[in-house]
Amino acid sequence: MTENPKHSLNTTPESSRPSKIPKTQDHSDQEEEDKQQQESSMSKNPRIQRYLVAIEYIGTRFSGSQQQPNCRTVVGVLEEAFLKFIGQPVSIFCSSRTDAGVHALSNVCHVDVERISKRKPGEVLPPHEPSVVRRAVNHFLQSEGDITVIDVRCVPNDFHARYKAQERTYFYRLLSGSEPLSTFEKERAWHVPEKLDLYAMQEACKVLVGHHDFSSFRAAGCQAKSPIRTLDELHVSEAPPTPFFPSITEKKQTNSSTEDSHACSRKPEIDLPIDSFSKSDDEVGSNSITDLGFGIRRRHRCYVVTARARSFLYHQVRLLLGVLKCVGTGELTTSDVERILNAKTVTAASPMAPACGLYLGRVKYDLPQDA
Repeated sequence: MTENPKHSLNTTPESSRPSKIPKTQDHSDQEEEDKQQQESSMSKNPRIQRYLVAIEYIGTRFSGSQQQPNCRTVVGVLEEAFLKFIGQPVSIFCSSRTDAGVHALSNVCHVDVERISKRKPGEVLPPHEPSVVRRAVNHFLQSEGDITVIDVRCVPNDFHARYKAQERTYFYRLLSGSEPLSTFEKERAWHVPEKLDLYAMQEACKVLVGHHDFSSFRAAGCQAKSPIRTLDELHVSEAPPTPFFPSITEKKQTNSSTEDSHACSRKPEIDLPIDSFSKSDDEVGSNSITDLGFGIRRRHRCYVVTARARSFLYHQVRLLLGVLKCVGTGELTTSDVERILNAKTVTAASPMAPACGLYLGRVKYDLPQDA
């Protein structure tokens, strides 16, 4: 992808706003696919129990979530663990596809299991309790070291992890500051050496939230029939860098800083800076090493972007982050973001953010109560 300077985006006048898209067009391409996929994946065998399985994983050593030949994938590792548990192959269907290097605080999949006796082959036994499935699969995953089952429940045989999802929430972490990235944060966040303007990034988010044609934030290879999506939430806030264990002195400094910010803030609508959590060498002055004490790392400022929608286009979140980062560094303005959105071509957007800072945070369902 080639980066376009902000002054070269002349597709739309600065004063124009993104055009409104009729709500009826949102996800129309997915509804037909939903029905076909649900019918094809529905288990016809009443002896088979379908389980909904929530998993967390560090994406660094995975070549994405979907099964691929000769690659280590989330689905592949899970299927191997289930094979060891029940003694027969299974097929696992993920709610959300994540790329290589992308992490998940909670991704969800479903799997059909027929419990057959190992002592008497051919004898079908009652389904395992969800708690048994969780413990057993985690037992066979423990050697992997970067994936864990965090929840399991029984669902009807027509419940599809992907197509029953009502919304998905992603988080993206940026660490700002000239200090080299901590060993604990490598492959866990996007390190941006420049300072970031939080208020400018929040204003840019307002342009992108809502129902739009997101062609400018749709990577080549996207298989969705329509580029129209509804972005229900896009927000950036400052958070403590992790891991962080504040001393009593630092806690007092934080409380004092917060009180001062409340008293003199000129922009009360934005999140308060977490000053004492993230003292960088640029902020604590020339005597920073003496101020912090020998052997104490100068921390970065940590920013978290939250993106929530029913579904996303291919690489949409990472392309959105690429633009927001450029707004934060001053390379782009809010007007530039409007022009990029209206351009309806991915070549207008800034380079895509790296995968390492992206986390699938939650997949929301309307789960049946009697499952």
